[in-house]
Amino acid sequence: MATSAKRGAGVHRRSGRQRWAALRAGLLAVSLVAAAGTVGGGFRPAEATIADSGGQWLWEGTARTVNNVRDDAGFGLLPAGLSLTGKGVGIALIDTGVAPVPGLTGGNVVNGPDLSFDSQDPRKRYMDGYGHGTHLAGIISARTAKLTGLAPDAKLTSIKVAAANGAVDVSQVIAAVDWVVEHRADDRKNPIRVLVLAYGTDSTQNYQVDPLSAAVENAWRAGITVVAAGGNNGNGARLLNPASDPFVLAVGGYDDRGTSTWADDRLADFTSVGGAGRRIDVVAPGRSIVSLRAPGSLLDAEYPQARLGADYFVGSGSSQAAAVTGAVVADLLQAYPGLSPDQVKHLLYWSAFSLGPAADKIWGVNIAQAWQNYRATPHRYSAVAARQRFTASTGRGSLEAARGSIHVADGAAVLTGENDILGPFSSTAWARASAAGTAWDGGRWMGRDWTGEGWAAGPSGMSSWTGRAWSGRAWSGRAWSGQGWSSTTWQGGAWS
Repeated sequence: MATSAKRGAGVHRRSGRQRWAALRAGLLAVSLVAAAGTVGGGFRPAEATIADSGGQWLWEGTARTVNNVRDDAGFGLLPAGLSLTGKGVGIALIDTGVAPVPGLTGGNVVNGPDLSFDSQDPRKRYMDGYGHGTHLAGIISARTAKLTGLAPDAKLTSIKVAAANGAVDVSQVIAAVDWVVEHRADDRKNPIRVLVLAYGTDSTQNYQVDPLSAAVENAWRAGITVVAAGGNNGNGARLLNPASDPFVLAVGGYDDRGTSTWADDRLADFTSVGGAGRRIDVVAPGRSIVSLRAPGSLLDAEYPQARLGADYFVGSGSSQAAAVTGAVVADLLQAYPGLSPDQVKHLLYWSAFSLGPAADKIWGVNIAQAWQNYRATPHRYSAVAARQRFTASTGRGSLEAARGSIHVADGAAVLTGENDILGPFSSTAWARASAAGTAWDGGRWMGRDWTGEGWAAGPSGMSSWTGRAWSGRAWSGRAWSGQGWSSTTWQGGAWS
């Protein structure tokens, strides 16, 4: 085995019987961070001062490179010569879009449909005006001289749901998940097997009826491992929806303290842990991660101190931890393509290493241990052993309840009640169509025109799903135009 920069801590594992029994009961010994009611477990600027001296990397404070993250996640302990890069695996990222910046334009990223309010302006379509999605995409897929993502050979499909100010409604996220399920095999060489969803609402609706929970469960049953950011509301906070759904892989962030040992690593103070009924499954590096910058984006403008030279940016959150974990899942699926989502979750949970004092244990993703465990004893991670037996969501609950306190407004009207962004929403009809894989028909979702109907060349040569101008009247009763609404300022949203 190769040596790792993470030395001197050892890998300590819980009793397998105790750990998996807890997981099945939904009483996980480790909790996740929740995304304070929004997409991506949220975004926090680096706490340290970051500088770039003469074009050279200068790490100050706790800024951590992806190479540091690679060691944290156990890549350095893989056998020499074993290259796990996500090759042959598709990853869907439902987020704020991905900017066509160096490192993401070499054919490793494509644009799925733009379901955001920005989609009505061709200049903004697919673009990441917020800056969140680009940062996560860099962690997963970047290919630059200074930054190589954790799964650079996976095919990343970006599905944009949030406008440049971060505004997004839960109905847009549900529609995006439906699209991923129905189009997961469009690229037969790189079928979508992983969904990174750094989004959450503070809904308290029971997951067994919640529409967003039902959507991610449909993806799970379709063979897609859903990695959900738990949120950034602090260790005492409950997990956000959909990380609160017990089927998905809920992820929180940990702080490696800027050292080369696991012994002093701790749960990040911003990470939500959950409660007795649902706690985080695993944690991954989430503090002060260096990734790609989206110049001119909202986050870029608001946090100039987080910039590192012209191309890089430092960010913290359970969102970043979800991106790390999503990449690890893709790499495992390259090695063991027959694994189901239940098996992936089972394997990662059993193979995690312990962090923190005995009274406050957390369990970090360890790709080397997972790879070795399955190679040595695959029967322990069989479909039967890994099967989750939670009650499935019907999806027939309230869309309004799924929003929690997070609402969008167009400056005049607030989107509330049983309405999606295009009009009335029936959770009963949607649940039936989503489960059957028929919610989308070409560019129509639940019978209403939303986007284009096929793939075409996009910005900077990226292959992109075609767009379309919305027509008719929206939830506010006002008419759509080809460029969106005049004099409209979107407010609210779920990104923090």
